[in-house]
Amino acid sequence: MKRLMLLYILFPVFLFSQTTGKVIKISDGDTITLLLEGNQQKKIRLAEVDCPESGQPFGKNAKQFTSAQVFGKTVSVVETSTDRYGRSIAKVYYDNGKYLSKELIKAGLGWWYFSYSKDASLGKLQENAKNAKIGLWQDIHAMAPWEYRKMKRELRKKKYETAKNEIKAKGVS
Repeated sequence: MKRLMLLYILFPVFLFSQTTGKVIKISDGDTITLLLEGNQQKKIRLAEVDCPESGQPFGKNAKQFTSAQVFGKTVSVVETSTDRYGRSIAKVYYDNGKYLSKELIKAGLGWWYFSYSKDASLGKLQENAKNAKIGLWQDIHAMAPWEYRKMKRELRKKKYETAKNEIKAKGVS
């Protein structure tokens, strides 16, 4: 029993499930769908990277890059957790060990999601892409996706509050 515990401490990857599946859909740069055994589909959110949203500059480029890298291929997936939408968050490996999140960051098509990653080498790759003005780093006004989503939420909330106040004002008169 002690040896087994030691294995789990030394090799934490065993704690997570590893799966293989064929990539059948690319939702955006950092979200794919796999076809697993038994024709089961599984939506995967890539770990450690956050790509521009579809409404942001380079959002389509990130999606195209991900598609070019893995669409139709059998990939290996190491699940690390689940997000609030129920998607599996996972590290996706393809073409003899390439790590998809790393490739996106290196190509300047995703931000290192430092809040959810301990891999500082990804931050270094991001810095290299930024210094070389690769991909989204060509845009001096590049906005991190989490900031973009926050801005969109605040705008929706403001529109809602404005509409609510207009309805109240009309009802009072």
